[in-house]
Amino acid sequence: MATNVPSFSSLPLQKNGIRGNAWGLFGKDDELGMLNRLTPKTTIAATKEIVHGIRISTDWSLNKPSVPCFGRQQFHQHIHHKEPRTVNDDILTLNTQSSSQWDGFRHFGYQDHKVYFNGCKQEDVHNSTQNGIHVWVENGGIVGRGVLLDYCSWAESEGKLLPALETSNIPISDFQKVAEYQGVTFKPGDILFVRTGYVRALDAMSKDEAVAYSATPPTAIGVESCEETLKWIWDHEFSAVAGDAIAFEALPFQSTTHWIHEWLLAGWGLPIGELFDLENLAAECKKQKKWSFFFSSMPLKVPGGVASPPNGVAIL
Repeated sequence: MATNVPSFSSLPLQKNGIRGNAWGLFGKDDELGMLNRLTPKTTIAATKEIVHGIRISTDWSLNKPSVPCFGRQQFHQHIHHKEPRTVNDDILTLNTQSSSQWDGFRHFGYQDHKVYFNGCKQEDVHNSTQNGIHVWVENGGIVGRGVLLDYCSWAESEGKLLPALETSNIPISDFQKVAEYQGVTFKPGDILFVRTGYVRALDAMSKDEAVAYSATPPTAIGVESCEETLKWIWDHEFSAVAGDAIAFEALPFQSTTHWIHEWLLAGWGLPIGELFDLENLAAECKKQKKWSFFFSSMPLKVPGGVASPPNGVAIL
């Protein structure tokens, strides 16, 4: 895919706008951001990744984790029996930020300037559907070539796995080593997946441990928040990034000038996936010695939606 992407050093594109922004790259009224990189051409190319026909869900169960962090509402399913008939409905109550999720562009803005992607403000969030996740659905969802960096397996093999439930910063140099170890090459428009071992660690917790962990602001493994990380993501021209951790970057946030959430969501319009269940995918990729795949995700079509379960499937 031919690209004419400005250099990282040219940011911000809107010079009177906030730091690091790429506002206007796809037009002043754009609401798709880097998902514009997913084109008919990239979709056709991604189908060539289907070699074995093996389909793997990337969604954690909606009722996971057993105790959501940040005081978020727990998932609830009410089964309504429409008696006397043998018919059931179910009514689901959920916070779209609790289990596997795509963060949309109205989820996280620049905290100091209180502004979202392409200049959207809080009053726009309440009074319009601007930057809603429905726009992604109306343009075909997040469908393209996925690439998994299994940092967890690589780090274990090197004897340097960082604690998943502590503030552990993964340097981007390790991502490069994982890519070399797996023989991975990236293409413009790729959807990047990173397995850190966080979901595995949460699944291994007892109920008491989960309650204790969620009682305070969580500490968690993630990519290091710094200029080097942002430049690496920008230069590789990803359309979206996703991981199994509670945030793509380590928690608590380690930088006030290079927050991954601010730059990617509000600055570039690049979706962030969190709490993806990558365990089965990683095992199959390792078995097949193939780390790229066709990926399809169709979020909920909620006008003005802030976030959504991914409904994701990887096909090897």
